[in-house]
Amino acid sequence: MLLPPSGAPLPGGWDIQFDAWHTGIAGFGYALNPAERLATNPPQGLTARFQALQETIMARIHAALPGATGTLAAGLMVGGATAIAPADQDAFRNSGIYHLLSISGLHLAIAMGLVFAAIRLLLAASEWTALHLPTKAIAALAAGGFYTMLTGAQVPMLRSFADACLVTLAILIGRRAISLRGWALALAAILLVAPYEIARVSFQMSFAATLALIAGFEALRPWLARVAGHGGLLRRGAAFLAALVLTSALAGTAATPFGAYHFGAVQIYYVLANMLAMPITSVLVMPAAVAALLLMPFGLEHLALAPMGWGVDALRAIGRTVVAWPQAVIPVPHIAPWGLAAYSLGLAWLALWRSRLRLLGLLAIAAGLLSAPLYRPPDILVSADARLIALRTGTTLHLLRTGSASTFIRDSWLQRLGLRDWRPMPEAGQTSADGTLSCTATACILRPGNNLPAAQLLRGPPDTETCAAALVISAEPLRLDCPQPRIIDRFSVWREGAHAAWLTPTGPEILSDRASRGNRPWVTPCQPAPASSAARRCHQPRPTSPNTIPGFG
Repeated sequence: MLLPPSGAPLPGGWDIQFDAWHTGIAGFGYALNPAERLATNPPQGLTARFQALQETIMARIHAALPGATGTLAAGLMVGGATAIAPADQDAFRNSGIYHLLSISGLHLAIAMGLVFAAIRLLLAASEWTALHLPTKAIAALAAGGFYTMLTGAQVPMLRSFADACLVTLAILIGRRAISLRGWALALAAILLVAPYEIARVSFQMSFAATLALIAGFEALRPWLARVAGHGGLLRRGAAFLAALVLTSALAGTAATPFGAYHFGAVQIYYVLANMLAMPITSVLVMPAAVAALLLMPFGLEHLALAPMGWGVDALRAIGRTVVAWPQAVIPVPHIAPWGLAAYSLGLAWLALWRSRLRLLGLLAIAAGLLSAPLYRPPDILVSADARLIALRTGTTLHLLRTGSASTFIRDSWLQRLGLRDWRPMPEAGQTSADGTLSCTATACILRPGNNLPAAQLLRGPPDTETCAAALVISAEPLRLDCPQPRIIDRFSVWREGAHAAWLTPTGPEILSDRASRGNRPWVTPCQPAPASSAARRCHQPRPTSPNTIPGFG
């Protein structure tokens, strides 16, 4: 069964078609029967050969480390986090150490650092090579390029490898290896090759964290030098511990607003979780992974995979322990898009300026973070298949589910609104806790305030109050003889995707997924309504700018 990529779960939400378009995916599907391998062709081309090598390595890892430990070890070594059990993924995500499962800069740096020493030692053994060739560059780039291809050359790894190339170039020409200029060059290189990456959360979080680390350690370097001093082991240990805390705090704090914007949650104990997990990953897990890769040609990988399994089990224990602490994850309300832009500008201003003018960036950061109370979430949400309809009363989301309603869309709505749970639509004769939602056998009436119009959700045929409502929502096709109400029905979402509506004193404001995204190559072309419908052609959105919708600017 092959299906085209679906639209966003709600206007302004995660654009699945955008991601599919830019990654070359034309459809998603599933098999109706179990798959049976009839024949195996030898891999053709460099990419296919690396993919076959990756599958072989994963099979060897699972043979030495069965179960969840082997799955996590394979994900940490060569990628494939999607195969990790959902419980482990939730534990890593909600504890703030999920970045360890994404093959990126940390893994590349450790792998390059370890292989760098071995290759450079071999190259330096030859007098001619040591005198005539840049052994540092050859060692670093060979290790990084091989590991990038082995892990599938995903965008995070390509981003990290671009940074590594710039660091290598800086070492060769005698410049500072880590600087804001190098960060800017890496960012510019990625945007020139793939400008669409700027809209993705991984791009935003990784570059924000890296910017904070470079600028933060540059500003705090004198203080760290005073902590280390010229003393003995105790002072150097204190400096190492301080650097570890600063690394987790700077990177996590800078990236948290982006994660909150996209995922609607904040991990409270991420600094402590990373303080515990990062040393284990850097000292035990990744060195053992590199050693296992080097021992695999000799069939001795189990010697390194055994200690790697100990480290992986320790990471699992850290994630599960931290996520079990009270209030480990707190849902947060969605901030306005302009708030995220203000925060990004403030972070860049604070990091790039050298004088006291940099403190002005704190004002932009504060304005961005404080924009959440200014964002008014939608009062009504309707999914693209009309099987899921939500009416919001304060901080409670009431859902009407019909048929096989998508739990993914439901969870996306809760995440966007910063809510933990939902309630079913009240039964006939019942009202919501605040009295703004009342239901009968055929309809539910939402009256959010004295000065706001009422909306009616039909659960049966129209009644006497239907024409008096300012907005009528129906999961079935609807045609009314009265011109007063605005309508969101089955045909509306079929043509324009998911809908969000706000009840304002001037009347309902409606925003569809198609209107929020506009005419883009990845947006499914508008389909005409069936001949039986009153609308014979595609609906054109009202000329209302999204900036006039509450919460959109």
